[in-house]
Amino acid sequence: MGDSGVTNRPPGAPVAHGFPHLDTVRSAITALYRRLSADGVRAYATSLAPVDAAFGDGDDLHLGAQRVARSLVQHLRLPDARMIVGFRAMEHAASVELTAGPEYFIELNDRFRTHRRDIGAALAHEITHVLLHRLGLEFPGTRANEILTDTTTAYLGTGWLLLDAFREDATSRQKLGYLTPEEFGYVLAKRAFAFDEDPSPWFTSPQAYTAYTKGRQRALDDLRRPPLTAAGWTGRRRYAKDRRYAQDHPEAGPDPNVPYVFETGPQGLRVSFPCPTCHQRIRLPVRGRVSARCGLCRTRLECDT
Repeated sequence: MGDSGVTNRPPGAPVAHGFPHLDTVRSAITALYRRLSADGVRAYATSLAPVDAAFGDGDDLHLGAQRVARSLVQHLRLPDARMIVGFRAMEHAASVELTAGPEYFIELNDRFRTHRRDIGAALAHEITHVLLHRLGLEFPGTRANEILTDTTTAYLGTGWLLLDAFREDATSRQKLGYLTPEEFGYVLAKRAFAFDEDPSPWFTSPQAYTAYTKGRQRALDDLRRPPLTAAGWTGRRRYAKDRRYAQDHPEAGPDPNVPYVFETGPQGLRVSFPCPTCHQRIRLPVRGRVSARCGLCRTRLECDT
């Protein structure tokens, strides 16, 4: 079973920005928690250290690539997976042959022979493909599955390498992966909030740091939406108005412009909304201040329903 591999954007090609894949990214985070469990995800609470992906110009090409691959295998908790890394001319940045194992063959684009600082980023994506293959976790369609892979790479502690590979100046541009730089920043920030870890000191690319700050702001927005008590005044006012309308018009359908949905049942009005950590939907009775815990990721949530 072959894998098309991480994308290799031609030098000078425009880089997409913003958050066009956010729905798929959020679905990927939910799927990851469902497959691994909250405890399983927390096993990756410490990111891969920069020293474990460091690759100097004086290092032997093949021995260095094998060393970084071993570090990634250990971090992603694939103890019996052996990666054999080679280089050849190819369209993509890298590819992996997904088999039953225990050996997996990864091929890297020949340009990494002279761009060694980004070998770790390319390997991180491909080795995450192996992890997902072993977990039996995949999304339908190539693009959605690659977004799942990028999201998993970032959320489990090696994807900061992919964002750090993003560089953009007046004469050249480089980006690895299917997510935009800001989406990588978003996932890394979600991880940072969940595990109290700040990846920003590891970035060597100024453009990566900028993308991270933009993604972090979007991730902060998830923590400030009603009915969470951290929601701002404007959101709380809109929520109160929508709640009154739902109480007076129980037959009304959901408003697609807001993340919460009111439901009327035998026990009265309830509200459902996505968990700000894992995006699993949570349902609570509408009765004012309440403390809740997400059943999937176990995040404690303070709400005013």
